[in-house]
Amino acid sequence: MKYIDEYRDPQLALKLLEEIRRKTARHWSIMEICGGQTHSIIRNGIDQLLPDTIELVHGPGCPVCVTPLESIERALAIAAREEVIFTSFGDMLRVPGNARDLFMVRSAGGDVRIVFSPLDALQIARDNPSKEVVFFAVGFETTAPANAMVVWQAAREGIENFSVLVSQVMVPPAMRAILSSPENRVQGFLAAGHVCAVMGYEEYEPIAREFQVPIVPTGFEPVDLLAGILKTIELLEEGKSGVVNRYGRVVSREGNPLAREIIMKVFEVTDRQWRGLGPIPGSGLGLRREFASFDAEKRFQVTNICAQESPLCMSGRVLQGMLKPDGCPAFAKECTPEHPLGATMVSSEGACAAYYNYHLTP
Repeated sequence: MKYIDEYRDPQLALKLLEEIRRKTARHWSIMEICGGQTHSIIRNGIDQLLPDTIELVHGPGCPVCVTPLESIERALAIAAREEVIFTSFGDMLRVPGNARDLFMVRSAGGDVRIVFSPLDALQIARDNPSKEVVFFAVGFETTAPANAMVVWQAAREGIENFSVLVSQVMVPPAMRAILSSPENRVQGFLAAGHVCAVMGYEEYEPIAREFQVPIVPTGFEPVDLLAGILKTIELLEEGKSGVVNRYGRVVSREGNPLAREIIMKVFEVTDRQWRGLGPIPGSGLGLRREFASFDAEKRFQVTNICAQESPLCMSGRVLQGMLKPDGCPAFAKECTPEHPLGATMVSSEGACAAYYNYHLTP
């Protein structure tokens, strides 16, 4: 199959690994931004095959993982209301709040439904005019166009029983926060190909200049990732920074102009809390004033709900690349997929889930 099988070619992967070994003379720490990349790296054993001089650290690129606990608690409060049909992608239903998750709300009688598109949620609102239908709009820039479009469409049709609980975050401010930390040890980045497909990579260029780091957009298959690692190593060994695209079949410098346009029509940049990372200025998207009537937080008056993380959960340090999942004392003990302390253990893109599923497999 074109653009899949050739990027899983074991012989090509071995050649790239040999070239990486040949080019690496010093120790380097590289962060892959996306949780999908993390899972591909761990599932395919790339982290085990690289030379010991290269350390891959796992970034905050799992939108489920960084959705703040406050947003989870607000979702739970809204979903439990009798008049509400609460809709979400399936990966949010097992994310733990302080004492329960959305599956528990559903088992207690709440009308919580899994949808595959925000437009599915809008159709539910059309079909159930006597109910309040809420969509949990979570994600990075990849989900922002569709989430913006559903709000724009609801406004265009005048569908008043529809709203969105927004937890949209953006990658570049998180990268700045990581690089600005006094504990930072990231020397280069593998940027998330799907985010760059929407936003392009020009917004990474100022970060590369300011912090003198290489940033390499790449994909998710083994050959994609190894090619991205090789280019990052080449730049590091040569003392060069900048952005070099290694996902040319999908990513361009300017991204998708139409997708970017609908994002900025509906959303505006705002400060945002990140689970495990804390507040990051200018890192989120919130509804513009003209679409404020679709804001579920305000409609259901849950803005003031706060929450407290488990003191045992160290997912924040995992998301910042400061700790590997199996370095957490609670990993695979107090924290398992059946009884998670944090979202990184239950998300399909969570680093803790990747280590649990693949590193613990006999």
